[in-house]
Amino acid sequence: MTITIQGDKPIGLASDHAGYSIKQYIISLFDKQGVKYIDYGTYSTESTDYSDYGHKLGTAIDNGECDFGVAVCGTGNGINMTLNKHQKVRSALCWNVEITQLARAHNNANVLALPGRMISPEEASQMVEAFFNTPFEGGRHQRRIDKIPCI
Repeated sequence: MTITIQGDKPIGLASDHAGYSIKQYIISLFDKQGVKYIDYGTYSTESTDYSDYGHKLGTAIDNGECDFGVAVCGTGNGINMTLNKHQKVRSALCWNVEITQLARAHNNANVLALPGRMISPEEASQMVEAFFNTPFEGGRHQRRIDKIPCI
């Protein structure tokens, strides 16, 4: 896996117990590449609530501590829903490379939400690589993104 990180801010990581092993695998890949990250938890496979860690990552993005993140829970749904409650987060639940690429290219997603119980470590690696290496296309897509925030 080779990824290109824009800017110098760390990538935020979050998971619940069901996403812990995939998150740890992603951490090992980041460590091999020297990618800076902040792990917002959880830190074990002991049962926990995805919302606790999704809110930590979402707050970090809202506060500008991180520009991008990767989040994992069992299906990816719960942590994705939690993250999208944060104003500056555009979290995309992805389960294959094509959806991941489109989430970045068309939606300028800044968080990749993964279904930890439904994907292999290799699939996670491919999606992380696609997420960070796919540029946002802008244009008509920016107009649509501008309409997302609730005023």
